[in-house]
Amino acid sequence: MAHISRRSLVLGSLAAGATGLAAAVTATPAGASGLLRPAAPSLVRSRLSLPSGIQFGDAGTDSAVLWSRSSGPGRLVAKLRAVDAQGAVIRGKGAFQRTLRGPWATEDSDFTAKIAANRLPSGSRFAVTMAFEDEHGTLGEAADGTFTTAAGPNAAGRSPARGGDVPRGQSFVWTGDTAGQGWGINEEIGGMFAYSAMRATKPDFFVHSGDTVYADGPLEETVVEPDGQVWRNLVTEEVSKVAETLDEFRGNHRYNLMDANVRAFYSEVPVIAQWDDHETTNNWWHGEILEDDRYTVRDVDTLAARGRRAWQEYQPIANPRAMARGTGFEPARIYRKIERGAQLDLFCLDMRTFKSENTAGLESHATSILGEEQLQWLIKGVKKSKATWKVILADLPLGIIVPDGDAQESISNADHGAPLGRELELARLLKAFKAAGVKNIVWLTADVHYCAAHHYSPERAAFTDFDPFWEFVAGPISAGSFGPNKMDGTFGPDVVFAKAGERPNQSPRDGKSQFFGHVALDEADTFTVSLRNGLGETVFTRILTPER
Repeated sequence: MAHISRRSLVLGSLAAGATGLAAAVTATPAGASGLLRPAAPSLVRSRLSLPSGIQFGDAGTDSAVLWSRSSGPGRLVAKLRAVDAQGAVIRGKGAFQRTLRGPWATEDSDFTAKIAANRLPSGSRFAVTMAFEDEHGTLGEAADGTFTTAAGPNAAGRSPARGGDVPRGQSFVWTGDTAGQGWGINEEIGGMFAYSAMRATKPDFFVHSGDTVYADGPLEETVVEPDGQVWRNLVTEEVSKVAETLDEFRGNHRYNLMDANVRAFYSEVPVIAQWDDHETTNNWWHGEILEDDRYTVRDVDTLAARGRRAWQEYQPIANPRAMARGTGFEPARIYRKIERGAQLDLFCLDMRTFKSENTAGLESHATSILGEEQLQWLIKGVKKSKATWKVILADLPLGIIVPDGDAQESISNADHGAPLGRELELARLLKAFKAAGVKNIVWLTADVHYCAAHHYSPERAAFTDFDPFWEFVAGPISAGSFGPNKMDGTFGPDVVFAKAGERPNQSPRDGKSQFFGHVALDEADTFTVSLRNGLGETVFTRILTPER
């Protein structure tokens, strides 16, 4: 257990009490509820609890991943029941109810566990109860949540679980950057309240575009802001220094889940999680040796392996091979496709694992950002997609210049001419999409701590062999605000809109320097994008009509 300051412990207790998510399992006759028997009253004090709440992830048309963390060794058990629009359990003919027993949560996975829920009815909402059972089969504390599956490819069909026509529309939110630049959980302002603003939109799912934690950004108990206000962080031992050990990386993920807003959001909105740099350390690449006196472990590959393992343990990511072994860690591949019916296919990229060294030069040869295997997977998948919209989820922006000292961190190289270095991979990708006649591609990203809408078009570009497309940027959701950055002209970006905070590293205090994006798809497949601040106020809207 983390060592927490006395004041922090009090605040943490208040946060835990505010969630309303965890409730004791109601006693029912054996076999009636689908969950196993509850703990006897005399054993209440020794029941397994859920210190990090529950999560759902990678929810598509017929599957989702269920996640939770136990207070000790136990087996994850989940009961799913189809509910109607008002949340009432659907009964009678066609009703759906299923109890799933997952793997044992052990110390080896920091007591996290996942269940792959497959063969679910499409276009349906589910009420879910999760708890851990101990070696005696006794259930501990339980938490309730909900998620929806998307309408299937035949959106005009009927879902037995809903008892009627499947609606075609859906919505989602995206953002990045949680607990960065020294701004952690401040209970005096309501914690990470921008998560509640996202939750209020009632999205069908959430894309966290990376920097899910700041393992390289230690938190202090107090920070004096430029106007003299004092920001007060909840602080644990693991977030008080840069993460180097596996437990320190895990502790950063545990920390964010201490926030009541975050736990409430994840109990209702399934996440599609990406990783970027701060899950390990700032702007890292494989083979890098850190020149940072804060670290005793300076080999980035060692740190990245630990950071990657902790990240995968704590994210509800579908991974059959890893889950078969009872862990949340798979060392090879995390890029993936999530199908959301006839309207939408999501291509979730990994722009960190295969990324080349950050350099200040303008390499005439291709350098890696996706890697050849992922590049070909993306080309093939987008070309084959029959969904109206193909949304590419990028954890790094395309044309934004992101300096790393004298070097460049992202795809662009701050040169407006022909593609060079990492830009050559992007040029191949865009050219392949044009050659295949693929329509309705949208890119979504975060990373740069401001929000923006960019339109890319060949008539403005040095490289012209591609079709026009949009890139929308959102973030941070609970971190310091920066930007806007300058743009690289190679692919002809037009900055249609950009908005940042009032000053560099502005705190999340007033919510107006925090941003998330919202997408709504209606029955006509109209793609409405709005950029919103941390209070939920819309600052920009663009309506995209699909090409047929």
